[in-house]
Amino acid sequence: MKRGLTIGAAAREAGVGVETIRFYERSGLVPQPPKPEGAGVRLYPASTVEQVRFIKEAQELGFSLREAQDLLKLRANPSAECSDVRSLAAAKLDEINRKIQRLQNIGATLERLVAACPGNVGLQECPVMEALTSHSGHCRQAEGK
Repeated sequence: MKRGLTIGAAAREAGVGVETIRFYERSGLVPQPPKPEGAGVRLYPASTVEQVRFIKEAQELGFSLREAQDLLKLRANPSAECSDVRSLAAAKLDEINRKIQRLQNIGATLERLVAACPGNVGLQECPVMEALTSHSGHCRQAEGK
Protein backbone atom coordinates (compact mmCIF):
# COMPACT_ATOMS: atom_id res chain seq x y z
CA MET A 1 0.00 0.00 0.00
CA LYS A 2 1.28 3.47 -0.92
CA ARG A 3 2.22 5.88 1.86
CA GLY A 4 1.74 9.18 0.14
CA LEU A 5 0.59 10.91 -2.99
CA THR A 6 2.18 11.28 -6.38
CA ILE A 7 3.02 14.85 -7.31
CA GLY A 8 -0.02 14.95 -9.60
CA ALA A 9 -2.37 13.75 -6.85
CA ALA A 10 -0.84 16.15 -4.31
CA ALA A 11 -1.23 19.03 -6.76
CA ARG A 12 -4.89 18.16 -7.43
CA GLU A 13 -5.65 17.93 -3.71
CA ALA A 14 -3.94 21.26 -3.08
CA GLY A 15 -5.70 22.91 -6.02
CA VAL A 16 -2.52 23.84 -7.89
CA GLY A 17 -0.55 22.60 -10.86
CA VAL A 18 2.36 20.19 -10.66
CA GLU A 19 4.74 22.99 -11.68
CA THR A 20 3.63 25.00 -8.64
CA ILE A 21 4.76 22.22 -6.32
CA ARG A 22 8.03 21.90 -8.21
CA PHE A 23 8.56 25.66 -7.97
CA TYR A 24 7.84 25.58 -4.22
CA GLU A 25 10.38 22.78 -3.86
CA ARG A 26 13.05 24.75 -5.74
CA SER A 27 12.24 27.81 -3.63
CA GLY A 28 12.57 25.86 -0.38
CA LEU A 29 8.92 26.37 0.57
CA VAL A 30 8.11 22.66 0.68
CA PRO A 31 10.52 19.76 0.99
CA GLN A 32 10.98 17.36 -1.89
CA PRO A 33 10.40 13.78 -0.77
CA PRO A 34 13.30 11.39 -1.21
CA LYS A 35 13.52 9.43 -4.41
CA PRO A 36 12.62 5.79 -3.75
CA GLU A 37 15.32 3.19 -4.15
CA GLY A 38 15.12 1.48 -7.47
CA ALA A 39 12.21 2.39 -9.69
CA GLY A 40 9.27 4.38 -8.54
CA VAL A 41 7.95 7.86 -8.06
CA ARG A 42 8.35 10.25 -5.17
CA LEU A 43 5.45 10.14 -2.76
CA TYR A 44 4.32 13.31 -1.06
CA PRO A 45 2.93 13.28 2.47
CA ALA A 46 -0.39 14.93 3.33
CA SER A 47 1.62 17.68 5.05
CA THR A 48 2.82 18.87 1.63
CA VAL A 49 -0.77 19.39 0.54
CA GLU A 50 -1.43 21.31 3.77
CA GLN A 51 1.66 23.48 3.25
CA VAL A 52 0.73 24.28 -0.35
CA ARG A 53 -2.82 25.21 0.67
CA PHE A 54 -1.39 27.38 3.46
CA ILE A 55 0.90 29.18 1.00
CA LYS A 56 -1.96 29.79 -1.43
CA GLU A 57 -4.17 31.19 1.36
CA ALA A 58 -1.33 33.45 2.50
CA GLN A 59 -0.95 34.69 -1.07
CA GLU A 60 -4.69 35.37 -1.26
CA LEU A 61 -4.22 37.68 1.73
CA GLY A 62 -1.43 39.51 -0.08
CA PHE A 63 1.60 37.84 1.48
CA SER A 64 4.57 37.26 -0.81
CA LEU A 65 6.16 33.82 -1.10
CA ARG A 66 8.96 34.94 1.21
CA GLU A 67 6.42 36.14 3.76
CA ALA A 68 4.49 32.88 3.39
CA GLN A 69 7.74 31.05 4.08
CA ASP A 70 8.20 33.14 7.25
CA LEU A 71 4.66 32.21 8.30
CA LEU A 72 5.38 28.53 7.63
CA LYS A 73 8.47 28.75 9.81
CA LEU A 74 6.42 30.29 12.60
CA ARG A 75 3.80 27.58 12.16
CA ALA A 76 6.49 24.92 12.57
CA ASN A 77 8.12 26.62 15.57
CA PRO A 78 6.66 25.32 18.83
CA SER A 79 7.89 28.39 20.72
CA ALA A 80 6.33 30.90 18.29
CA GLU A 81 3.46 32.94 19.58
CA CYS A 82 0.38 34.49 18.05
CA SER A 83 1.93 37.92 18.56
CA ASP A 84 4.65 36.95 16.05
CA VAL A 85 2.02 36.25 13.41
CA ARG A 86 0.07 39.35 14.39
CA SER A 87 3.16 41.50 13.78
CA LEU A 88 3.58 40.09 10.27
CA ALA A 89 -0.13 40.52 9.53
CA ALA A 90 -0.13 44.10 10.86
CA ALA A 91 2.88 44.98 8.69
CA LYS A 92 1.12 43.48 5.66
CA LEU A 93 -2.03 45.48 6.46
CA ASP A 94 0.01 48.70 6.65
CA GLU A 95 1.61 47.90 3.29
CA ILE A 96 -1.77 47.20 1.70
CA ASN A 97 -3.22 50.44 3.08
CA ARG A 98 -0.26 52.37 1.59
CA LYS A 99 -0.87 50.69 -1.77
CA ILE A 100 -4.57 51.50 -1.62
CA GLN A 101 -3.77 55.15 -0.93
CA ARG A 102 -1.29 55.23 -3.79
CA LEU A 103 -3.84 53.67 -6.16
CA GLN A 104 -6.50 56.15 -5.03
CA ASN A 105 -4.08 59.01 -5.78
CA ILE A 106 -3.32 57.53 -9.20
CA GLY A 107 -7.05 57.14 -9.86
CA ALA A 108 -7.74 60.75 -8.90
CA THR A 109 -4.97 61.98 -11.22
CA LEU A 110 -6.29 59.85 -14.08
CA GLU A 111 -9.81 61.16 -13.47
CA ARG A 112 -8.52 64.74 -13.71
CA LEU A 113 -6.56 63.98 -16.86
CA VAL A 114 -9.46 62.17 -18.54
CA ALA A 115 -11.84 65.01 -17.61
CA ALA A 116 -9.39 67.55 -19.07
CA CYS A 117 -8.98 65.60 -22.30
CA PRO A 118 -11.47 66.68 -24.97
CA GLY A 119 -10.71 63.58 -27.03
CA ASN A 120 -11.15 65.38 -30.34
CA VAL A 121 -7.81 67.14 -30.64
CA GLY A 122 -4.41 66.13 -31.95
CA LEU A 123 -1.89 64.38 -29.73
CA GLN A 124 0.08 67.60 -29.38
CA GLU A 125 -2.86 69.08 -27.45
CA CYS A 126 -3.80 65.97 -25.46
CA PRO A 127 -3.54 66.61 -21.68
CA VAL A 128 -2.91 62.92 -20.97
CA MET A 129 0.01 62.74 -23.39
CA GLU A 130 1.30 66.06 -22.06
CA ALA A 131 1.28 64.73 -18.49
CA LEU A 132 3.12 61.57 -19.57
CA THR A 133 5.80 63.39 -21.55
CA SER A 134 6.27 66.72 -19.78
CA HIS A 135 7.84 65.42 -16.59
CA SER A 136 5.55 67.87 -14.81
CA GLY A 137 5.10 65.52 -11.91
CA HIS A 138 1.44 64.66 -12.54
CA CYS A 139 2.22 60.95 -12.48
CA ARG A 140 4.77 61.12 -9.64
CA GLN A 141 2.31 63.17 -7.58
CA ALA A 142 -0.32 60.49 -8.13
CA GLU A 143 2.01 57.92 -6.63
CA GLY A 144 2.78 60.12 -3.67
CA LYS A 145 6.43 60.60 -4.68
